[in-house]
Amino acid sequence: MKRTFLFLMLCGCSLVMRAQTADEKAVAAAVETLRKAMVDADKAGLEKITADALSYGHSSGKVENKAAFVEAIVTGKSDFKSIELADQTITISENLALVRHKLTGETNNDGQPGTVNLGVLLVWQKQKGQWKLIGRQAFKL
Repeated sequence: MKRTFLFLMLCGCSLVMRAQTADEKAVAAAVETLRKAMVDADKAGLEKITADALSYGHSSGKVENKAAFVEAIVTGKSDFKSIELADQTITISENLALVRHKLTGETNNDGQPGTVNLGVLLVWQKQKGQWKLIGRQAFKL
């Protein structure tokens, strides 16, 4: 009886659980690359992971293109000391991926310490076999 119950539970769990596809894994890795490049203020890394047509929306409503986004991170105007991501979901449709997560972190924008607690929508596009960030919009939680 116990074995039957355990077997049924495992079967039920396997129906609920879903393995990540290769693209979902690649998008998750791209998100982590972006997170690390932002914390490290890595200009080359930021330029490599973002699309030329990037539209980067802040929770304040400010929108930056790729050059302005990279410049703000590299110069410390937008300085992330730490970024933690939670509750991430990834949805893929052909060459587009939508990523939603909660972002918390420590900042030091223009030398002013602060914290952030945001919801974020990232839009990724597969370009020449690589996932590139093409859109981002944050909102205050």
